[in-house]
Amino acid sequence: MTTIGFIGLGIMGGPMAAHLVKAGFDVIGYNLTRDRVDALVGVGGRGADDVAGAVRDADIVITMVPDSPDVEAVTSGENGIFANAKEGALYIDAPVSGGEAGAVEASLSIMVGGEAADFEAAKPVLETVGKTIVHVGPAGAGQTVKAANQLIVAGNIELVAEAIVFLEAYGVDMEAALEVLGGGLAGSTVLARKGASMLAGEFNPGFRLQLHHKDLGIVQSASREAGVVIPLGAVVSQLVAAMVARGDGGLDHSGLLKLVRELSGRPG
Repeated sequence: MTTIGFIGLGIMGGPMAAHLVKAGFDVIGYNLTRDRVDALVGVGGRGADDVAGAVRDADIVITMVPDSPDVEAVTSGENGIFANAKEGALYIDAPVSGGEAGAVEASLSIMVGGEAADFEAAKPVLETVGKTIVHVGPAGAGQTVKAANQLIVAGNIELVAEAIVFLEAYGVDMEAALEVLGGGLAGSTVLARKGASMLAGEFNPGFRLQLHHKDLGIVQSASREAGVVIPLGAVVSQLVAAMVARGDGGLDHSGLLKLVRELSGRPG
């Protein structure tokens, strides 16, 4: 039985680790808050008290943590992954897309950078938690593709929000409108997954605005470095930054709808 050390059992990592347990892997999980570890134990996994304990006996190590400093925190130092994982262990830190729903449904899109042989070794694990698993190039390429993903998603959410406010202003049957839009060229995964909750004013985080704010900062920095112009991305980035600055960073990124309504002088 392959043993997997899983670090980060939050909105995304919790369901992913549970899927791995159900698929027959021996999963040892660690999270900063114990309740998440207990939840994994409740579905048949094992819990660890620290990173070292999660990875010491692992054949494969997976991290699903929010930001680059968090990755550095769990990988480096005397209690980190690199100091405690056994020789020959495979470390997976591939970006994913699909949000909480994708994690729960095991339908994530996973962007993998690294050596071809390592990708093949990781594939059985990745196929347990994702539906679209693609080797996009050498180490680091997955992060670049993820940045492009976040650029598209942010722009899409903003335009869906603007369309909703536009339609509401004309008294259109909103559910019917989103249904027909979703069936045409305007259709998207964002519209399908977020449309109904946006109409209901429900912004429980599947992916927090503060995390998307961080990602868009990466996109802007990388685009400048490459000499690439992203004018629409820059505008959306500023709108997301405004939401975070005013204290709404904990909302789902579909919470951009709140700002569009306010800028339009409309309630909600």
